[in-house]
Amino acid sequence: MHRREFLAGFASSLLAQEKSILVHEHILVDFIGADQIRPGRYDPEEVFRVARPKLEEVRRLGCVRLLECTPNYLGRDARLCRRLEEATGVEIWTNTGLYGAANHKFVPAYARREAAEELARRWIAEFEQGIDGVQPRFIKTGVNKGPLDELDRKLVRAAALASRATGLTIASHTGDGAAALEQIEIVAREGVAAEKFVWVHAQNERDHAIHERLARAGAWVEFDGISEKTADWHLACVKHMAGAGLLGRVLISQDAGWYRVGEPGGGAFRGYTYIYTDFIPRLEPSWRRRLLWENPIAAFGGA
Repeated sequence: MHRREFLAGFASSLLAQEKSILVHEHILVDFIGADQIRPGRYDPEEVFRVARPKLEEVRRLGCVRLLECTPNYLGRDARLCRRLEEATGVEIWTNTGLYGAANHKFVPAYARREAAEELARRWIAEFEQGIDGVQPRFIKTGVNKGPLDELDRKLVRAAALASRATGLTIASHTGDGAAALEQIEIVAREGVAAEKFVWVHAQNERDHAIHERLARAGAWVEFDGISEKTADWHLACVKHMAGAGLLGRVLISQDAGWYRVGEPGGGAFRGYTYIYTDFIPRLEPSWRRRLLWENPIAAFGGA
């Protein structure tokens, strides 16, 4: 057996004995756009059959909770999440909010007309009343690169208003550091602490100084999208933050899954185990619990 395989197997056996949380993954996505998405574009039974073994596989490695980050008008399916949760034993958290990245392709017409306060009331209502009987546990939004345009700023402000009313954390798809910095300013102006903001896809920003700046301001810096192709850069990001004394503001995940509506069989559904079998073995052992349990709970709650 190769040394890498031995280390991966050893780490997996250790992690299986510890509870862990994946903060940014997907089950289902539909990229058709907000103006065309509709019920009936996929077979929930087929998605269930594809996703269930992947979730059972990662459950055996210790994962007890997975944050499903597909927002409304991009394929969010709270009912499917609940079925998979009951079948696999992995808690699957869904979200409220709207996604403005990808040049607003997934923003419905009403969100372009309504004010931030009206959008926030919609998301607060979902929190209070549930989505198909499931309570959302975080706010998912997304913006384009900075400087942010008017619609992006409105979505972030609505997320901040909803967070202030519900206590939910905001997870924002954000590519560059300029957009991240602008967002925490908007959030702060609405009286929401930076600790309620997660900079999603922070690995896309190559300047570690900006990672540090957001973390020192109190925000969460999320290095997701971990895969075989990206592992070296993700490892460098985590090690840099640890060296700066900021490991306590770091989140990691894979942005995996992705049953793609419209592709035969949902396309290539990427499982959730790589972070356990290959990435975690490359980290300091003392970092494991912090990154996969303590930080996710501190960021999103739900101990």
